[in-house]
Amino acid sequence: MADKKAQLIIEGAAPVDLPILTGTVGPEVIDVRTLTASGHFTFDPGFMSTASCESKITYIDGDQGILLHRGYPIEQLAEHSDYLETCYLLLNGELPNAEQKASFVSNVKNHTMVHEQLKTFFNGFRRDAHPMAIMCGVVGALSAFYHDSLDINNPQHREISAIRLVAKMPTLAAMVYKYSMGQPMMYPRNDLSYAENFLHMMFNTPCEIKPISPVLARAMDRIFILHADHEQNASTSTVRLAGSSGANPFACIAAGIAALWGPAHGGANEAVLAMLDEIGDVSNIDTYIAKAKDKNDPFKLMGFGHRVYKNFDPRAKVMKQTCDEVLAELGIKNDPQLELAMRLDEIARNDPYFKERNLYPNVDFYSGIILKAIGIPTSMFTVIFALARTVGWISHWKEMLSSPYKIGRPRQLYTGETQRDLQKLEDRK
Repeated sequence: MADKKAQLIIEGAAPVDLPILTGTVGPEVIDVRTLTASGHFTFDPGFMSTASCESKITYIDGDQGILLHRGYPIEQLAEHSDYLETCYLLLNGELPNAEQKASFVSNVKNHTMVHEQLKTFFNGFRRDAHPMAIMCGVVGALSAFYHDSLDINNPQHREISAIRLVAKMPTLAAMVYKYSMGQPMMYPRNDLSYAENFLHMMFNTPCEIKPISPVLARAMDRIFILHADHEQNASTSTVRLAGSSGANPFACIAAGIAALWGPAHGGANEAVLAMLDEIGDVSNIDTYIAKAKDKNDPFKLMGFGHRVYKNFDPRAKVMKQTCDEVLAELGIKNDPQLELAMRLDEIARNDPYFKERNLYPNVDFYSGIILKAIGIPTSMFTVIFALARTVGWISHWKEMLSSPYKIGRPRQLYTGETQRDLQKLEDRK
């Protein structure tokens, strides 16, 4: 609500009064929607100082290291909840009671299979195609198979599409992996939990069904929770922008996957493994730590610090604990890359240079180590990120459509040529 006003003084023009809006938490926001009437608009590359929407889903305070989903701290959700319960929270605004949770889980499980004909869609891709390229294609193609729920103005259609996307993303992600491996695609098992089912479809084959480790399933579930939503990041903003045009939900999520594919966004945990490969051995750590401290050296420690969290990443503590549990469960003791990662973790937590700058390991650092330890190739890391983030994307999409909204149309500061007349070809020099 608008409690007070700001006044913009423009030389040679009348002052412009701008309402100041106050949220439930966070800084006050100057409402500049009426600014265009004065013949001006704002310039904000990267939208670093611009709120593009109003939302009740996720709140981040980067300075204090706070991440809340519908008001609940992420640490509490990761410790005491599970992914599908968190999905219900993001989609509906409240945590479910026992009956609501059972109904929601049952509903998701009833939609885990994908149309059988979708299998043939995979054959159009090369076997060595990047998994994210395939995910963009197959998720966008879902609208061709599930066109019975594409009326975005129908709340029931929006609900069905949301459930379908949450339910089918693990199936599609596992299909992408199996296709790249040349292995038979595994059908989902509805007797398993969400995370167990994903690991089953990833690592089991028709000729050998192995039990799923509860420790690894819990680790996978926590990775899903910790990546479920993160406010108005690049991919979420992309989903909202695509949705504002009236695009169907599957196309909007495919757009989000494309944005997430960028290494500056969803490729951070993959970049951690690439960095460890570059360092190579524990004996090289001192050299690379010195390079990281040298402001003139382009080398950067990936997975340390965060663009939003200036203090610490609240997800990292949970992920560190989960990382320790996974490595203990798997009994991994002689993996040079993991040994290197643990040594870097130790240095960053004790070296004054990193402590003074709050360059602590973030969620991407630990999730990359966990996924590698489980046996998931780095090319699949961003696919799993997309799987987990789908519920956040679809929650923001649903929120936008449930209130009055306008098609997104950012402005620009034009610095090109002014109007000029076209010359005939023979007269041009």
